[in-house]
Amino acid sequence: MTEDSFSDGGRWLDPERAFERALELVEQGADAIDLGAASSRPGAIPVPAVEEIRRLESVVDRLLARGVPLSIDTFSPDTQRWALARGVDWLNDIQGFPDPALDPELARARCGLVVMHSVQRTGPATRVDTDADEVVRGIDAFFEERIARLEAAGVGRSRIVLDPGMGFFLGRDPELSLRVLRRIPALRARFGLPVLVSVSRKSFLGQITGRPVGERGAATLAVELWAAEHEADWIRTHDVAALRDGLLLRRALDATPP
Repeated sequence: MTEDSFSDGGRWLDPERAFERALELVEQGADAIDLGAASSRPGAIPVPAVEEIRRLESVVDRLLARGVPLSIDTFSPDTQRWALARGVDWLNDIQGFPDPALDPELARARCGLVVMHSVQRTGPATRVDTDADEVVRGIDAFFEERIARLEAAGVGRSRIVLDPGMGFFLGRDPELSLRVLRRIPALRARFGLPVLVSVSRKSFLGQITGRPVGERGAATLAVELWAAEHEADWIRTHDVAALRDGLLLRRALDATPP
Protein backbone atom coordinates (compact mmCIF):
# COMPACT_ATOMS: atom_id res chain seq x y z
CA MET A 1 0.00 0.00 0.00
CA THR A 2 2.61 2.47 -1.14
CA GLU A 3 2.98 5.19 -3.71
CA ASP A 4 6.49 4.24 -4.81
CA SER A 5 7.39 0.58 -4.23
CA PHE A 6 9.72 -0.56 -7.02
CA SER A 7 7.34 -3.20 -8.40
CA ASP A 8 3.74 -2.20 -7.70
CA GLY A 9 3.81 1.28 -6.18
CA GLY A 10 0.41 2.97 -6.40
CA ARG A 11 -1.50 -0.14 -7.50
CA TRP A 12 -2.83 -1.08 -4.08
CA LEU A 13 -2.84 2.25 -2.25
CA ASP A 14 -6.63 2.31 -2.24
CA PRO A 15 -7.81 0.25 0.79
CA GLU A 16 -10.55 -1.55 -1.12
CA ARG A 17 -8.20 -2.59 -3.89
CA ALA A 18 -5.61 -3.72 -1.34
CA PHE A 19 -8.21 -5.80 0.51
CA GLU A 20 -9.40 -7.47 -2.69
CA ARG A 21 -5.82 -8.11 -3.79
CA ALA A 22 -5.04 -9.79 -0.47
CA LEU A 23 -8.05 -12.08 -0.82
CA GLU A 24 -6.99 -12.86 -4.40
CA LEU A 25 -3.52 -13.89 -3.20
CA VAL A 26 -5.04 -16.13 -0.54
CA GLU A 27 -7.22 -17.74 -3.20
CA GLN A 28 -4.11 -18.32 -5.31
CA GLY A 29 -2.48 -20.20 -2.45
CA ALA A 30 -0.63 -17.72 -0.24
CA ASP A 31 0.00 -19.04 3.28
CA ALA A 32 0.14 -15.49 4.68
CA ILE A 33 -0.20 -11.94 3.40
CA ASP A 34 2.69 -9.51 3.93
CA LEU A 35 1.28 -5.99 3.96
CA GLY A 36 3.36 -2.83 4.00
CA ALA A 37 2.59 0.87 3.71
CA ALA A 38 6.08 2.35 3.27
CA SER A 39 8.46 1.47 0.47
CA SER A 40 12.02 0.40 1.32
CA ARG A 41 13.52 0.77 -2.17
CA PRO A 42 16.50 3.11 -2.71
CA GLY A 43 15.27 6.70 -2.72
CA ALA A 44 11.87 5.83 -1.25
CA ILE A 45 9.73 8.65 0.10
CA PRO A 46 9.69 8.49 3.94
CA VAL A 47 6.24 7.70 5.34
CA PRO A 48 5.43 8.83 8.92
CA ALA A 49 4.06 6.14 11.21
CA VAL A 50 0.71 7.92 11.48
CA GLU A 51 0.31 7.66 7.69
CA GLU A 52 1.45 4.04 7.63
CA ILE A 53 -1.20 3.21 10.21
CA ARG A 54 -3.87 5.19 8.39
CA ARG A 55 -3.21 3.23 5.21
CA LEU A 56 -3.14 -0.11 7.00
CA GLU A 57 -5.87 0.00 9.60
CA SER A 58 -9.02 -0.69 7.64
CA VAL A 59 -7.42 -3.42 5.55
CA VAL A 60 -5.72 -5.09 8.52
CA ASP A 61 -8.92 -5.25 10.56
CA ARG A 62 -10.92 -6.68 7.66
CA LEU A 63 -8.33 -9.32 6.84
CA LEU A 64 -7.98 -10.37 10.47
CA ALA A 65 -11.76 -10.64 10.71
CA ARG A 66 -11.60 -13.06 7.76
CA GLY A 67 -8.97 -15.14 9.55
CA VAL A 68 -6.25 -14.31 7.01
CA PRO A 69 -2.74 -14.90 8.45
CA LEU A 70 -1.19 -11.45 8.32
CA SER A 71 2.33 -10.06 8.39
CA ILE A 72 3.03 -6.33 8.68
CA ASP A 73 6.14 -5.16 6.84
CA THR A 74 7.41 -2.09 8.68
CA PHE A 75 10.55 -0.81 10.41
CA SER A 76 8.68 1.88 12.37
CA PRO A 77 8.47 1.00 16.10
CA ASP A 78 5.21 2.95 16.40
CA THR A 79 3.65 1.01 13.53
CA GLN A 80 4.97 -2.23 15.01
CA ARG A 81 3.36 -1.42 18.37
CA TRP A 82 0.10 -0.69 16.60
CA ALA A 83 0.29 -3.98 14.72
CA LEU A 84 1.06 -5.91 17.92
CA ALA A 85 -2.04 -4.41 19.53
CA ARG A 86 -4.08 -5.58 16.53
CA GLY A 87 -2.89 -9.16 17.03
CA VAL A 88 -1.21 -9.74 13.68
CA ASP A 89 0.57 -13.04 13.08
CA TRP A 90 3.94 -11.65 12.00
CA LEU A 91 6.09 -8.55 12.09
CA ASN A 92 8.56 -8.25 9.20
CA ASP A 93 11.34 -5.70 9.85
CA ILE A 94 13.98 -4.94 7.20
CA GLN A 95 16.16 -3.54 10.00
CA GLY A 96 15.84 -6.71 12.07
CA PHE A 97 14.33 -5.01 15.15
CA PRO A 98 17.30 -2.78 16.01
CA ASP A 99 15.78 -0.95 19.00
CA PRO A 100 16.15 -2.82 22.33
CA ALA A 101 13.47 -0.54 23.81
CA LEU A 102 10.88 -2.56 21.87
CA ASP A 103 12.14 -5.92 23.16
CA PRO A 104 9.84 -6.21 26.19
CA GLU A 105 6.80 -5.69 23.96
CA LEU A 106 8.08 -8.20 21.42
CA ALA A 107 8.64 -10.69 24.23
CA ARG A 108 5.07 -10.29 25.53
CA ALA A 109 3.61 -10.78 22.06
CA ARG A 110 2.99 -14.12 20.39
CA CYS A 111 3.57 -13.19 16.77
CA GLY A 112 6.42 -14.42 14.60
CA LEU A 113 9.31 -12.09 13.86
CA VAL A 114 11.00 -11.94 10.47
CA VAL A 115 14.47 -10.62 11.33
CA MET A 116 16.04 -9.28 8.16
CA HIS A 117 19.69 -8.49 7.57
CA SER A 118 20.80 -5.57 5.42
CA VAL A 119 24.15 -3.91 4.94
CA GLN A 120 22.45 -0.56 5.60
CA ARG A 121 21.42 -1.73 9.10
CA THR A 122 18.94 1.17 9.38
CA GLY A 123 16.60 2.80 6.90
CA PRO A 124 15.65 1.67 3.38
CA ALA A 125 17.96 0.11 0.81
CA THR A 126 20.70 2.21 -0.76
CA ARG A 127 22.98 1.63 -3.73
CA VAL A 128 26.35 0.89 -2.18
CA ASP A 129 29.46 -1.04 -3.15
CA THR A 130 30.26 -3.86 -0.75
CA ASP A 131 32.86 -6.60 -0.33
CA ALA A 132 31.38 -10.07 -0.77
CA ASP A 133 33.39 -11.75 1.98
CA GLU A 134 32.60 -8.95 4.43
CA VAL A 135 28.89 -9.19 3.62
CA VAL A 136 28.83 -12.95 4.24
CA ARG A 137 30.68 -12.58 7.55
CA GLY A 138 28.41 -9.67 8.44
CA ILE A 139 25.26 -11.73 7.92
CA ASP A 140 26.40 -14.38 10.39
CA ALA A 141 27.58 -11.80 12.94
CA PHE A 142 24.35 -9.82 12.62
CA PHE A 143 22.16 -12.84 13.28
CA GLU A 144 24.35 -14.00 16.16
CA GLU A 145 23.92 -10.65 17.89
CA ARG A 146 20.28 -10.08 17.09
CA ILE A 147 19.07 -13.58 18.01
CA ALA A 148 20.99 -13.48 21.30
CA ARG A 149 19.50 -10.10 22.22
CA LEU A 150 15.92 -11.11 21.40
CA GLU A 151 16.24 -14.39 23.29
CA ALA A 152 17.73 -12.62 26.30
CA ALA A 153 14.71 -10.31 26.29
CA GLY A 154 12.35 -13.31 26.41
CA VAL A 155 11.48 -13.81 22.74
CA GLY A 156 11.08 -17.54 22.12
CA ARG A 157 13.50 -18.85 19.53
CA SER A 158 10.65 -20.68 17.79
CA ARG A 159 9.13 -17.30 16.86
CA ILE A 160 12.13 -16.14 14.80
CA VAL A 161 12.55 -16.39 11.02
CA LEU A 162 15.76 -15.21 9.34
CA ASP A 163 15.88 -13.18 6.12
CA PRO A 164 19.45 -12.60 4.86
CA GLY A 165 18.34 -9.81 2.51
CA MET A 166 18.57 -9.66 -1.28
CA GLY A 167 19.35 -7.15 -4.01
CA PHE A 168 20.37 -3.69 -2.87
CA PHE A 169 20.06 -4.79 0.76
CA LEU A 170 23.36 -6.63 0.11
CA GLY A 171 25.00 -4.19 -2.30
CA ARG A 172 25.20 -3.24 -5.98
CA ASP A 173 26.79 -6.49 -7.21
CA PRO A 174 24.16 -9.05 -8.31
CA GLU A 175 26.62 -11.88 -7.56
CA LEU A 176 26.16 -11.14 -3.87
CA SER A 177 22.53 -12.20 -3.99
CA LEU A 178 23.50 -15.42 -5.76
CA ARG A 179 26.19 -16.14 -3.19
CA VAL A 180 23.84 -15.55 -0.28
CA LEU A 181 21.19 -17.74 -1.89
CA ARG A 182 23.71 -20.56 -2.18
CA ARG A 183 24.35 -20.21 1.56
CA ILE A 184 20.74 -20.88 2.63
CA PRO A 185 21.48 -24.44 3.81
CA ALA A 186 24.51 -23.24 5.77
CA LEU A 187 22.49 -20.44 7.35
CA ARG A 188 19.76 -22.84 8.43
CA ALA A 189 22.30 -25.30 9.78
CA ARG A 190 24.21 -22.67 11.73
CA PHE A 191 21.23 -21.14 13.51
CA GLY A 192 18.66 -23.93 13.39
CA LEU A 193 15.99 -21.44 12.34
CA PRO A 194 13.72 -21.14 9.29
CA VAL A 195 14.87 -18.88 6.46
CA LEU A 196 12.72 -16.55 4.37
CA VAL A 197 13.81 -15.60 0.85
CA SER A 198 12.53 -12.50 -0.95
CA VAL A 199 13.81 -12.32 -4.54
CA SER A 200 10.61 -11.43 -6.38
CA ARG A 201 11.28 -9.05 -9.31
CA LYS A 202 14.35 -7.60 -7.58
CA SER A 203 17.14 -5.56 -9.08
CA PHE A 204 19.75 -8.32 -9.24
CA LEU A 205 17.46 -10.34 -11.52
CA GLY A 206 17.24 -7.38 -13.85
CA GLN A 207 21.01 -6.87 -13.77
CA ILE A 208 21.60 -10.49 -14.76
CA THR A 209 18.83 -10.86 -17.37
CA GLY A 210 18.58 -7.30 -18.66
CA ARG A 211 14.83 -7.37 -18.07
CA PRO A 212 12.79 -4.46 -16.63
CA VAL A 213 10.72 -5.01 -13.49
CA GLY A 214 7.58 -6.05 -15.35
CA GLU A 215 9.42 -8.77 -17.30
CA ARG A 216 11.18 -10.55 -14.43
CA GLY A 217 8.52 -13.19 -13.79
CA ALA A 218 10.42 -16.10 -15.33
CA ALA A 219 13.68 -15.18 -13.58
CA THR A 220 11.82 -14.75 -10.29
CA LEU A 221 10.17 -18.16 -10.53
CA ALA A 222 13.42 -19.89 -11.49
CA VAL A 223 15.22 -18.53 -8.42
CA GLU A 224 12.26 -19.17 -6.11
CA LEU A 225 12.04 -22.82 -7.15
CA TRP A 226 15.80 -23.18 -6.71
CA ALA A 227 15.50 -21.67 -3.22
CA ALA A 228 12.68 -24.07 -2.32
CA GLU A 229 14.89 -26.99 -3.39
CA HIS A 230 17.74 -25.66 -1.24
CA GLU A 231 15.97 -25.46 2.13
CA ALA A 232 14.23 -22.07 2.06
CA ASP A 233 11.24 -22.33 4.41
CA TRP A 234 9.32 -19.22 3.35
CA ILE A 235 9.24 -17.41 0.01
CA ARG A 236 7.90 -13.89 -0.21
CA THR A 237 6.56 -13.40 -3.73
CA HIS A 238 4.36 -11.16 -5.84
CA ASP A 239 3.29 -14.01 -8.15
CA VAL A 240 1.66 -16.51 -5.80
CA ALA A 241 -0.15 -18.53 -8.49
CA ALA A 242 3.01 -19.04 -10.55
CA LEU A 243 5.01 -20.17 -7.53
CA ARG A 244 2.23 -22.47 -6.34
CA ASP A 245 2.01 -24.13 -9.76
CA GLY A 246 5.77 -24.46 -9.96
CA LEU A 247 5.97 -26.10 -6.54
CA LEU A 248 3.10 -28.46 -7.36
CA LEU A 249 4.86 -29.64 -10.53
CA ARG A 250 8.18 -30.00 -8.76
CA ARG A 251 6.59 -32.18 -6.08
CA ALA A 252 4.73 -34.22 -8.70
CA LEU A 253 7.98 -34.87 -10.54
CA ASP A 254 9.72 -35.89 -7.32
CA ALA A 255 6.91 -38.32 -6.53
CA THR A 256 6.75 -39.90 -10.00
CA PRO A 257 8.75 -43.14 -10.39
CA PRO A 258 11.22 -43.34 -13.30
